[in-house]
Amino acid sequence: MNIFKKLRSNMSFHAIASLVGLISLFGLIISLVGFFSLDNAYRKEYATSTYHMADSAAAEVNGDHLGDYLFENELTKDEYQKTVNRLQTSCYKLNVSLIYVIVVDTSDYGRFTSVFNVVNNDVDNTKYTPWALGYQRNTTNDEYREKYRSIYERRSNYETIFRTNTTDGQHPHITTLVPVLSSSRTVAGLLCMQRPISEMNRAMLPYLLAIVFSIVIMAVVISVLAALFVNKSIIKPVKRVSLEAARFAKESSIAAPLGEISRYEVISNLAKSIDLMEADTLKHMEELTSVTAERERIGAELSIASGIQRAVLPSVDSVLAGRTDFDIYASMNPAKGIGGDFYNFFFIDDDHLALIIADVSGKGVPAALFMMVSTIVLANRAQMGGSPAEILQYTNDSICRHNEAGMFVTAWLGILQLSTGELISANAGHEDPIIYRKKTGRFAPSPEMHGVVIGGMAGLRYNNQQTKLEKGDKLFIFTDGLSEAKNKARQMYSVIRVVKTLNENKDKTPKEILENMRDSVNAFVGDEPQFDDLTMLCIELK
Repeated sequence: MNIFKKLRSNMSFHAIASLVGLISLFGLIISLVGFFSLDNAYRKEYATSTYHMADSAAAEVNGDHLGDYLFENELTKDEYQKTVNRLQTSCYKLNVSLIYVIVVDTSDYGRFTSVFNVVNNDVDNTKYTPWALGYQRNTTNDEYREKYRSIYERRSNYETIFRTNTTDGQHPHITTLVPVLSSSRTVAGLLCMQRPISEMNRAMLPYLLAIVFSIVIMAVVISVLAALFVNKSIIKPVKRVSLEAARFAKESSIAAPLGEISRYEVISNLAKSIDLMEADTLKHMEELTSVTAERERIGAELSIASGIQRAVLPSVDSVLAGRTDFDIYASMNPAKGIGGDFYNFFFIDDDHLALIIADVSGKGVPAALFMMVSTIVLANRAQMGGSPAEILQYTNDSICRHNEAGMFVTAWLGILQLSTGELISANAGHEDPIIYRKKTGRFAPSPEMHGVVIGGMAGLRYNNQQTKLEKGDKLFIFTDGLSEAKNKARQMYSVIRVVKTLNENKDKTPKEILENMRDSVNAFVGDEPQFDDLTMLCIELK
């Protein structure tokens, strides 16, 4: 009882106990906030990366033949087995537990039919049994039904479902749904990819342990400092310290050092800290002036880098010099001082013009450096001849060999024979071109078969696609910074608005078309800052 009374009247005990309690409470709050923030960030990153994986896998499926597969058409039997093999390979390479393709009954989205189903039970010790071709079952629940509807109605590019509390004996996982498109760009079915979230949970464990350890260390350290502090006589020394601090705040000049103003260590250290603070503050003010000058120098260097980047872009006048059989214009507006978009056009010979537009992942200096490497490899390989698919394959393999940063680039490459209007192109995950036909008097998107982005995986193959431009036809290519430009309401400019604006300017020259397109985007976005690089190129055959 005496010990309890002494503790109740002991100022040090109360101060230490209060500090320990506050620190513990603060640490707990920080831990919870950090945990939920980290969990949310991990979920978003996990969902995004799984979407890209699923989207790549969906490119392996021919949406035009899903119905033929279900009827076991002999003409598509071999193609079906090859697709199964590719999906199975993707399942193992991407380290996911399940990939399946289904056709949903769109009358009420309450039932679906399985077309492809491959499993990898080694990933998470699961026990999935592949569904047979044509296997039918009811939609799991209303959440799945609404997500099916959202994709089929093209209200979203993909949907994600986190299953942290499973009831079927399986482990927690994420399921990402992406559309399988037909050649007419309609949704023919859904590809669903299931990925375990155990690795995400394992990644969070060290963070939680570090937080707990930090809280314990902080509690011990502050408790010791508090014990030293409250056990000393501090009124007069602290007053001197307070007066000196007020004087320095007013005059910003060094006075006589406080020195050893107390025989107690804590107070003496406090006085020394004030002396040191005054010296450090004045030094910091000098360093701040130096840092400001350094920032101005860096800004000037970034401005020079931006000029260099603009300088490497091709000159319209040099390409058009002495030519009357076509007109061309291009523009690039980076979101930052320097960007990751690029375009290029150059003659392979007198009759063949190469056209390139690409978009590097990310923005700023890293994207600009990756852009410079990519455009050099692409342009140099194109000058050596070959089809666009061969050129993209070579570029992808070259980039993948040295892509330690894990960046990637979408690209569209076309080779136009000016005398005939024959255009051969290949697409590495880029936006579809939009073509104006003089016969119809309208701009319209020209859907293409997309390959995987450059830098994603070595050894990929790309497909050549052919079209013909007549005299008076125009080709418009662009990066997603145009169609995905957002206004204050977070609405995107969209490909629909791009086509509408093009048709409003269909009789204009390529330069006028790009200038009017930029004005239209600026009017739509308003005061919202540009979040992505915006690049456009237009060519008219005369």
